[in-house]
Amino acid sequence: MALCEAVVCGSSLLWPRVLLFGDSTTQFSLQQGGWGASLADRLAGKCDIPNRGFLGYNTRWAKIILPRLIRKGNNLDSPVAVTIFFGANDSALKAHALGEHTANLTCMAQHLQSVGMPEGRLILIAPRRSVRPQAAWGQQCLRQGCKLNRLNSVVGEYARACLQVAQDWGIDALDLWTLMQKDSQDSSSYLSDGLHLSPKGNEFLFSQLRPLIEKVSSLPLLLPYWRDIAEAKAELSLLGDGDH
Repeated sequence: MALCEAVVCGSSLLWPRVLLFGDSTTQFSLQQGGWGASLADRLAGKCDIPNRGFLGYNTRWAKIILPRLIRKGNNLDSPVAVTIFFGANDSALKAHALGEHTANLTCMAQHLQSVGMPEGRLILIAPRRSVRPQAAWGQQCLRQGCKLNRLNSVVGEYARACLQVAQDWGIDALDLWTLMQKDSQDSSSYLSDGLHLSPKGNEFLFSQLRPLIEKVSSLPLLLPYWRDIAEAKAELSLLGDGDH
């Protein structure tokens, strides 16, 4: 069989997807040094990492979008894992009541289970700790003549609500709010402007997320390591089933 014919006969290569869904902290995560970029590097050759992070978005809008991102019965739309990372904007001056925030997260968890999300492959990330008044974000609010719109104590309430939803639905959760303040450590270095993650904060988030994503890390490479490719008949190695 000619090489061109062999290539045509090969099965399509469809990479599994790990979907990152959230607000600006997710949107910025694929920047250099971001936690999403580290995840993509970790899963290179095994998964694609589509980023569906949206600056300023909240769970009220997210629950509307999610069914458009992942639909039942469409394997191309079905990721092998999903991270949901909202709460920073919901909790801003309690823009959305705590009960609504909980209901919105529950709605999203319910949808993902209804479309067959594999058990243990959905990870809820609780919102990170928030700014101190003297931080850059607080100073920006003052310059604009408005109140500090994010209080760490309020963010903590929304973080606990996220953890409760995870517990109720048997979902993995990452309690970033607590971890960033563990042992009374100074977590200001984890934030670049008092709100968004700094390089150190991105590194910290990835280090905490990594153990939860190990189930996905065990997926096989879709293509063989270059040393394992048969030089004389490369098509025998490259037209396989991806279980390398």
